Amino acid sequence: MKNEQWWKDAVIYQIYPKSFKDSNGDGIGDINGIISKLDYLEKLGIDAIWLSPVYKSPQDDNGYDIADYQAIDAMFGTLDDMDLLISEAKKHHIRIIMDLVLNHTSDEHYWFQEAKKSRDNPYHDYYVWRDNEEGELPNDMQSVFGGPAWEYVEEVDQYYFHQFSVKQPDLNWDNDAVRHELYDMINWWIDRGVGGFRLDVIDQIAKVPDLKITNNGPKLHDYIRELNENTFGKGAFITVGEAWGANVDNAKLYSNPDGSEFSMVFQFEHIGLDQQEGKEKWDLAPLPFIKLKQVLTKWQEALDGSGWNSLFWDNHDLPRIVSRWGNDQLYRKESAKMLAVVLHGMQGTPYIYQGEELGMTNVQYPIEDYEDLETLNMYHERKKQGYQEEDIMRSIHAKSRDNARTPMQWDASDNAGFTTGTPWLKVNPNYIEINAKDNLEDPNSVFACYQKLIALRKNYPVFVDGHFKLLLEEDENFFAYRREDEDSEMLVIANFFDQQVNLPLELNLQDYDILYQNYKDTSGNLYRPYEARIYYKQK
Repeated sequence: MKNEQWWKDAVIYQIYPKSFKDSNGDGIGDINGIISKLDYLEKLGIDAIWLSPVYKSPQDDNGYDIADYQAIDAMFGTLDDMDLLISEAKKHHIRIIMDLVLNHTSDEHYWFQEAKKSRDNPYHDYYVWRDNEEGELPNDMQSVFGGPAWEYVEEVDQYYFHQFSVKQPDLNWDNDAVRHELYDMINWWIDRGVGGFRLDVIDQIAKVPDLKITNNGPKLHDYIRELNENTFGKGAFITVGEAWGANVDNAKLYSNPDGSEFSMVFQFEHIGLDQQEGKEKWDLAPLPFIKLKQVLTKWQEALDGSGWNSLFWDNHDLPRIVSRWGNDQLYRKESAKMLAVVLHGMQGTPYIYQGEELGMTNVQYPIEDYEDLETLNMYHERKKQGYQEEDIMRSIHAKSRDNARTPMQWDASDNAGFTTGTPWLKVNPNYIEINAKDNLEDPNSVFACYQKLIALRKNYPVFVDGHFKLLLEEDENFFAYRREDEDSEMLVIANFFDQQVNLPLELNLQDYDILYQNYKDTSGNLYRPYEARIYYKQK
């Protein structure tokens, strides 16, 4: 069973291919660029790469609009390159996790091109259609990216449903043929040697648009179990479902230890805390620190023994955590390490987003330098609504998805060593100070911290098996917790902010070893800005 659940002590590294490493000078990262950096990733110690989509796509939503699930987009390389990445990664003890978008396709996918020809076409029912009645939209549902969620097609005199871009029509999971086409495609990738799948917005597949239900539809878990039985449930694959609507109850279904659905789920409750309640992510609010501790504790306790957590601060849709909840100026290294310690000490599978291990930061560009569709749509909508330019840009600088998508900072050469050409998105100007080359040469770098935390997870079972107990629940400065199993105990103590404070907790630490500290020394109960320590003892 341990081998089947190898992902419990694994650490996953997310690559956004467009921004990772360009091998041919066209300014866009590619598969051969990833292959050239496998030594770097093996040195970090990760077990698997979650690869954001590299399928053939018109790139309306950066590859999450798939035109062919079984072809590689020319900007990234070829299917032969993909096969080489899978085989070369195995030599570095790294598995490849493909990013699957099963909720929708591109409108340029063959299925949709056929679907819109006529209502009698066998592919028509692959998508969600509603009749045109007196020229009115079927209902007032809005797309996530702005505007109506319905688009009219004259040839069939119907509207199709799209939860995201107008170029991303939703698939009709109530159609048995659609589901089995998807299963065949997944098994084709399994046969090519992939190690698992990340399933994009999977909680949306059982939508009932007539009732305005998008996520957690009534048939959702039936569909997921059928998906599992027909594909990855037959082997030791890692699967993670992205579920913005997840709560602890349905997360226990998603990550049931019986293996009937997924290995784990991405839930986002902690990620939505620094926005005004009931408003959008752009409506900024200070991080409610006590609430953050409560939310993470709730998930730690609820899934212990009855599910499995995904641990993450960053991904391709989120701003850089050191800029968001750390201090990316005076205490960049200290706060980046502290945030890593807090996350990696918890129960679950940690995810590292490319550049997080270097302490890469957000950017502050003028609007003309942004590429992200969501960002640009918000900018124009809020301008029309009368928001001040300064306020709009403050929100974009804090929360734009492009913060995560600036090219990886490899060294201090032109364009951070990412490309010899013109990068598709501007490189963060701080690459001179923040880059992989400098990190690798510094034994006290952010990279070295992540490398150490990954090694500790492999060598100390308490990281995987230990029960979680929050300490100092109401303390305004410290994020502290205990992890305990039958054989050992671990304490994680972190000053989450930039003030020097004393730990208000009497601890007898003479029997403990320090597994990690983010300052070169420790000074008893006094914790400096963003200071974090991990204590450990055998029972």
